[in-house]
Amino acid sequence: MFADYRETIEQANQVIDACPDLALPGPRPRPLGPDPSMRQVLAHMIEETGRQAGHADILREQLDGSTGR
Repeated sequence: MFADYRETIEQANQVIDACPDLALPGPRPRPLGPDPSMRQVLAHMIEETGRQAGHADILREQLDGSTGR
């Protein structure tokens, strides 16, 4: 499980490193309208990561009762 996560991080880092300007469009598998900039893509991924981490924290709290304070 962690190996897959680390591999995904490495792939993401390669895509980010290949982008010379964050104002340029980010890569997309298929067009769904105007291409978002790489900056918009990264901001979205940060938001999604935070949301998923919050969900995981809620599940952990339900399992063990600790609140992380």
